Amino acid sequence: MRHMYKIGAVGEKDEVYAFLALGIDILAAESPEDAMKAVDTMARQGYGLIFVTETLAKDIGETIERYKNEVLPAIILIPGKEGSLGIALSKIQENVEKAVGIDILSKKEG
Repeated sequence: MRHMYKIGAVGEKDEVYAFLALGIDILAAESPEDAMKAVDTMARQGYGLIFVTETLAKDIGETIERYKNEVLPAIILIPGKEGSLGIALSKIQENVEKAVGIDILSKKEG
């Protein structure tokens, strides 16, 4: 039997509240300190996937980096109330470049 991991979302209450409708647990965080505690709590509780709003993620880079090389939890950045800050795309590009050896997602002209 396969183990089912829990999925969580951390961010401003207004931003993550809708995740409840999908059966995803939420921890509302209004400050970077709250967000750090929420991510660490979910990680300790065995969450396999944690969504974090970019708005808070930009201020808790150290916490997110700590889990970067761990198998679980996978931390996925999502746009916050200001819309996308480009952080999530930047992280995806960074990971693809590390895996493939070159930046294949950039629209830069060579």
